[in-house]
Amino acid sequence: MELIVDSIPYLIEGVKLTLYITVASLILGFFVGLLFAIFRMSDVKILKWIGLSYINVIRGTPLLILLFFIYLGLNTLSWVSLNPLYAGIAAVTTYSSAYIAEIIRGGIESIDQGQIEAARSVGLNKSQTMIHVVLPQALRRMLPTFVNQSIITLKDTSLCSVIGVTELTQQGEIIIARTFESFKIWPIIGLFYFLMVYILTKISVFIERRFKVT
Repeated sequence: MELIVDSIPYLIEGVKLTLYITVASLILGFFVGLLFAIFRMSDVKILKWIGLSYINVIRGTPLLILLFFIYLGLNTLSWVSLNPLYAGIAAVTTYSSAYIAEIIRGGIESIDQGQIEAARSVGLNKSQTMIHVVLPQALRRMLPTFVNQSIITLKDTSLCSVIGVTELTQQGEIIIARTFESFKIWPIIGLFYFLMVYILTKISVFIERRFKVT
């Protein structure tokens, strides 16, 4: 018990960094994903090809490979210098953005075409229709799925430990390397992840009820 009590402050520091990476990656991933979702739905063939290629390539690449490529690969270039934290955020952002792009595309395409035609018939141009008619409804429908993606991204951050980011998993590994108490520490780490995921799941349920997402 004393070991667990002594380890809690270090694990909490790991939780803070895990949440930081998760939030930063989701915010950046949303904007990157939005860009490639727009490309994916574009009528311009080259943009559509770029969007589709990015989404398919990133979704088909393991996050671990992205981590190694960005941290170990890019850092071999003379003009690139990424510390483990920023490399981890870059990798998780890239990985999550491909999935977020499909969430955004699905949300936008779920809006009935009749509403778009009605908006255009009353004088709204394409951009105004997207901003005032399509996106408000699409965002509401995307929220539960986006929260689910947040849960996946949070768990994905554990892989950042392989490049030395001292998030929750890495903090646990450091404690275990010092104490050799794997049996006691890993369940505590699992409990922290469970609590974070449980809270996000409750948020998802609240959002679905609050906004009556269908």
